[in-house]
Amino acid sequence: MSEKIRIHLADDHQVLIDGMLAVLKTNSKFEVVGHSLNGLELVDKIQSNEADILIMDINMPHKDGIEVLKELSQTKHSCRVIILSSYDDIKLIKEVLKLGANGYLSKQCAGESIVEAIESVATGKDYFSQNIQEKIVSSFSGNGTEPSTNEVSINTNLTDRELEILKLISLEYSGKEIGEELSISLNTVETHRKNLIKKLNVKIQLV
Repeated sequence: MSEKIRIHLADDHQVLIDGMLAVLKTNSKFEVVGHSLNGLELVDKIQSNEADILIMDINMPHKDGIEVLKELSQTKHSCRVIILSSYDDIKLIKEVLKLGANGYLSKQCAGESIVEAIESVATGKDYFSQNIQEKIVSSFSGNGTEPSTNEVSINTNLTDRELEILKLISLEYSGKEIGEELSISLNTVETHRKNLIKKLNVKIQLV
């Protein structure tokens, strides 16, 4: 990765791109190397501007974010992807994660979380805004119930490793597959699972 974090923005609303540009230009660690207003333009530009991070909406004309992720997965492009969307449906979240997205932010949280998300994803970690984390957690309950307001804050109480494991469990990885993906033992995976149960107060089973 270059000295500065090189960022490409993709959204079909110019006003949102302008807003993100204004925020990101105030940070000396970031360099916005391009932006796109549709998925077709994005696929063409992202393969030539050497961006480290792609921040992308799902709902775009010509090619949507799902199609873009599928195309990028078939290339050698190594940029990491943060989805910035107004949609928070758990099926959609899981689909983009399976396709290789490294972060997911609701547009309503973008202003307060975008810098943290970029810095986290740039170091190889996953990042989810708190309401997206809650969607992932609530999917384990089987009834879509949101975590109660009395529960601990997900953002401040889950470690990076626990977030990785939470993501993989939500994608229905087996304990063995999680261990292989993260290069840890099955016993370590089980320990993290038990810690997640205690912290989140939900039933979490390994496949």
